[in-house]
Amino acid sequence: MKTAAAYIRVSTEDQTEYSPASQLEKIREYAKRNGYLLPEEFIYTDEGISGRHTANRTGFNKMIGIAKSKPKPFDAILLWKFSRFARNREDSIVYKSILRKQCGIDVISISENIGDDKMSVLIEALIEAMDEYYSINLSEEVRRGMNEKARRGQAVTVPSYGYDIKNGKYIINPETAPVIRKIFSDFANGKDMRRIAEELNICGYRTRRGNQFENRTVRYILGNPVYIGKIRWTPDSKAACNGCKPEKIIIDGEHEAIIDSDVWGKVQNRLNTASKVKYMHTASPKVPFMLRGLVRCGSCGATLTRSAAHTSLQCYSYSHGKCRDSHSISIKKINSSVLDMIDMAGLNVSLNLNDKPRVCLEKSADSSAMLERERKKIERIKDAYENGSYTLDEFTKSKNRILSRITELKNLQKKCTSAENNKKKLLNRHINLSDILLSEKITEDIKNNLLKSFIVRIIFYRESGGIEIYLDV
Repeated sequence: MKTAAAYIRVSTEDQTEYSPASQLEKIREYAKRNGYLLPEEFIYTDEGISGRHTANRTGFNKMIGIAKSKPKPFDAILLWKFSRFARNREDSIVYKSILRKQCGIDVISISENIGDDKMSVLIEALIEAMDEYYSINLSEEVRRGMNEKARRGQAVTVPSYGYDIKNGKYIINPETAPVIRKIFSDFANGKDMRRIAEELNICGYRTRRGNQFENRTVRYILGNPVYIGKIRWTPDSKAACNGCKPEKIIIDGEHEAIIDSDVWGKVQNRLNTASKVKYMHTASPKVPFMLRGLVRCGSCGATLTRSAAHTSLQCYSYSHGKCRDSHSISIKKINSSVLDMIDMAGLNVSLNLNDKPRVCLEKSADSSAMLERERKKIERIKDAYENGSYTLDEFTKSKNRILSRITELKNLQKKCTSAENNKKKLLNRHINLSDILLSEKITEDIKNNLLKSFIVRIIFYRESGGIEIYLDV
């Protein structure tokens, strides 16, 4: 008896006709009627997931992975319809080809019996094209409906923090709306976004997804017109993906505002001013520094990153309102502290050259053999000349060409021998690590890579001013 797997997919909960239970029931009936064994472990399901792409279809991807096993675990994959397998012709062709040609596994639609003759190939392709057309058309219809709802001021997305949704309309959440009012009030009265986020986190508030508040979270809330009773919508979401600036519509909504227009105006004025100042003082391109990625906050463990002025480090989480303790320290000061500790520990390092000399030495070994071959060529053409096979002119040209090649090989051999000697000298030279880290001739990137080769992390404690260095030993 042949073994089969079953793949079941539904896109939405209201597809009762093609519910997982009904699809599986029909597949079981088909398997029994056609002599297939259908083990429970070979039943794969994806619920509430589109068939346009395979990236998020865990059941599908697991099935394909198992299908590639040797020996093949099953002989066929049974589907309710081909549209359950994929609604993208490219994915359908690729995966069916893998299954049928590489794995010897058939893909069978139990409700679209198309046979196995040459016409079935055309019919199956037509079915797949119709499925893809249906999927694209449905997506366009849904998008068109959402655009129309947005233009009428109705809810079209999940509610923003401070609102719930009921009967397709935003309603104020009595527990989270006060948080929104506090954010707007604090910012309008001069408090910065980092401080606002920090205070919200201290009080135990979390975003709708359960995360801590950050600068960017607060910034998004302050700029969201939903809180003054508006709906903001992007009709063409693909424009942003294509590098274009998408059109946005802002229209009066049907829901109640949480923030009054006066507070909204003050907040927007301050945001605009802050944006202009930020634009005027835009940080210069990132410049490497010796301790990049190594220094951690003694309070929360986050990495200390460089300030816009490139003169100091600060806890990344503190800068975004997620850490309560500032860990600002000048780069010059912490570099000095780290170098002092390295000196006290007496750490040394042996320099290793890159792979270039090694490659050159390999070429040098090859060149010796090549030189010998060229010398033998001279002997052969000399014999040919003496035997009358070569004229004097032919012998001279060939000899000059070979001698030129020998000169090139000798020069290469000489260069590589010199590189080998330099490598031996450097490898025998034991250099103090601090000398390298203090050298102005060594780039910051090289220093950083050198430190990362034996330092796991550096913990900086702001209150005591101390540091701890953890080595990879």
